[in-house]
Amino acid sequence: MTATITPEFRFRRLRRTSVLRDLVRQHRITTDDLILPLFIEEDITEPVPISSMPGVVRYPESQLTEVVQRAWNKGIKAVLLFGVSTHKDNVGSDTWDDNGLMARCIRTAKAAQPEMVVISDNCFCEYTDHGHCGVLCEGSHEGMDVDNDPTLANLQKQALVAARAGVDMIAPSTMIDGMVAAIRQALDEEGYNHLPIMSYSTKFASAFYGPFRDAVDSTFKGTRSTYQMDPANAREALAESVLDELEGADILMVKPGLAYLDVIASIRANCDRPLAVYHVSGEYAMIKAGAAAGVIDEEAIVMETMLAFKRAGCDLIITYFAEQIADWLNA
Repeated sequence: MTATITPEFRFRRLRRTSVLRDLVRQHRITTDDLILPLFIEEDITEPVPISSMPGVVRYPESQLTEVVQRAWNKGIKAVLLFGVSTHKDNVGSDTWDDNGLMARCIRTAKAAQPEMVVISDNCFCEYTDHGHCGVLCEGSHEGMDVDNDPTLANLQKQALVAARAGVDMIAPSTMIDGMVAAIRQALDEEGYNHLPIMSYSTKFASAFYGPFRDAVDSTFKGTRSTYQMDPANAREALAESVLDELEGADILMVKPGLAYLDVIASIRANCDRPLAVYHVSGEYAMIKAGAAAGVIDEEAIVMETMLAFKRAGCDLIITYFAEQIADWLNA
């Protein structure tokens, strides 16, 4: 004899048609969620493809106006600028030159589309000849290490150059202790208390960054484990973001994304600030490789990944797929 089972509630009732599914969908991806990273290189005249990141290029300065306008016309409202400098030294001094690459890119992007939110990545790895994120101190047991407090002083100078160039948001990515407080102090003392800070507040020393080093033509060798986070430490990951919130960060960030959804959810549960995630170069490259091999549906995987970030608690997503996502949404 077969028993008749009648569930009191059938979840499938609201999955029956695409319209019903749309009505009860809990998370959505829109172009308002997206931030597009852009690489701009000095002294080139044509885009340079990045072999480890198919579809991503280093743009010449002369094309930045066109790229920003194109992104805006697709509905993308924020860009994150990375300079690829040919004027590198041991401290990244080009970034505190009002006519240096970082300042020029900010001015160009703002002139291209004044309403675009132009965000400067505030670090030194693209501008130092050693590829580390600040001033080096010698003698650590792991080789080269970054000297915390001199790097803070340089970050203050760099942030003020970005502010004078017209940037809309400062995004410090060095993972140097006290970086948010130092930048906030410098900005406020010079009358830029209206500028928000989006901190790379929980940034891991991750293997997922490999292709990024191709993107910025980095000379980096060694490890950043002395200043970026140990991937094993979830409680410390939360503490890093909580501290940056207390120091005055307006937006918090987790980098990378997919391997750290638990960290995103933990920060969301404990912090009130808007939360961003950086869908990094290695994550991008793996999807592209899978799609090229014909083993995954690229659009479906990308959109499912974006929903995972939103479901975990993110408000903003920095991704190299931003223009493709905008195209899919607009279609």
